[in-house]
Amino acid sequence: MIKYFKGEYEFLHNAYNTPVIYEGVEYSNAEAAFQAQKCASADLRHLFADLDAVTAKKLGREINLRDDWDEVKDDIMRNVLAAKFENEDLRDMLCSTGDEEIVMYTKRDAYWGVIDGEGENRLGKILMEVRSKLMKDADNEVGEEDVDFLTTCILDAMNDVSDEAP
Repeated sequence: MIKYFKGEYEFLHNAYNTPVIYEGVEYSNAEAAFQAQKCASADLRHLFADLDAVTAKKLGREINLRDDWDEVKDDIMRNVLAAKFENEDLRDMLCSTGDEEIVMYTKRDAYWGVIDGEGENRLGKILMEVRSKLMKDADNEVGEEDVDFLTTCILDAMNDVSDEAP
């Protein structure tokens, strides 16, 4: 079980500094991208682009919250994390966690994490969903070698047919 987003698992944290492009805006981290989506006015979201995670979170608590926030926040988190893990290195690191359960232990947030063994762990669950999808996509990916091999097989089969033709 992965409990803490520190050390080798620091990349799981939304505060991890890596560019995240979400809805056409490049944010400096996933937390900034997520907090920006709270804005009732989409015109203000770009203001979060260059913020560090702590500042973005503070600002996210002060802005006019969009009316549908409670209904959309999980989907937005899922989409922001999917955007974050488009980075090949981060995708590989997430997939390398295999089927480990991911639980965000925290001191203050029983919705996104777990406090003293209690909480919904929505962030951990969404990370596991994203990982599962990425691993499934990787399993279905056709590599260049596969295309070359199939092309060779098709050409050989076509040559065999033309050799047998009268």
